[in-house]
Amino acid sequence: MNVIFTNTLGVPEEYSPKPASALVPEWYKKVDSYVNGAKKPTGEGSSDATVKRCMPVFDAIVGGYIILSAADVYVSQKEASYADAQHFDETGETISLSEEKIKNGNLPKTVPHYEWSSYGLIQFHPIEQMPEHPSRNGHMTYPKWINPWAIKTPEGYSSLFVQPMHRESPFTILPGIVDTDTYTAAVNFPFVLNDINFEGLIPAGTPIAQVIPIKREDWEMSIGTQEEFMEQHQVTNRLNTKFFDRYKSMFRQPKVYK
Repeated sequence: MNVIFTNTLGVPEEYSPKPASALVPEWYKKVDSYVNGAKKPTGEGSSDATVKRCMPVFDAIVGGYIILSAADVYVSQKEASYADAQHFDETGETISLSEEKIKNGNLPKTVPHYEWSSYGLIQFHPIEQMPEHPSRNGHMTYPKWINPWAIKTPEGYSSLFVQPMHRESPFTILPGIVDTDTYTAAVNFPFVLNDINFEGLIPAGTPIAQVIPIKREDWEMSIGTQEEFMEQHQVTNRLNTKFFDRYKSMFRQPKVYK
């Protein structure tokens, strides 16, 4: 299977999407596989394996592809005012918060202000589009990363867009699924600051989205019977025959993204 990333804005090659396996976070690389480096049983029938031996976490970190920011973005805090509350939505139209709302104390004293060095990297959605979203976190508008990469997947495959998993970041994108076999224009990524009072540089090359191709199929759920109960019981019994790398050696299936 082949996924195609097309550069729509002419961003430098160094900020091209990468397989997630090429951008494993430093914190993960530094973790020992076993507590105190000792690969031995605990004396209680198990081992002191760390997250480094957890294949579900590893598969999440290296799954799919990472889209990187194409230029520096600096976030500062400015006093909330009519002028500072003005932004542009995805159509280029001005959206603003009324002076009345600000005077009545419906805004924080400060609001995030974004500056970027190139490519018009951020636009905004009015808060009225998602006023009760659980990730709102005090935001008065939803900023959105403008993605320079159009994505095309094979027929029958969509793309799941999520915050790059298990990576430190000052922001979190709002996840979504797009049918990138038929919709081959660039997909942008609304996000929220994890700390609404954040100030600092988000440098070019920061991971902004993780793209995981998924096959579209029809599904129907059911509740397991005694047969499924016995199956999972047998799986547990197999796991309990080994101290180390039980899931990895018995059940995990390889997943390749190049």
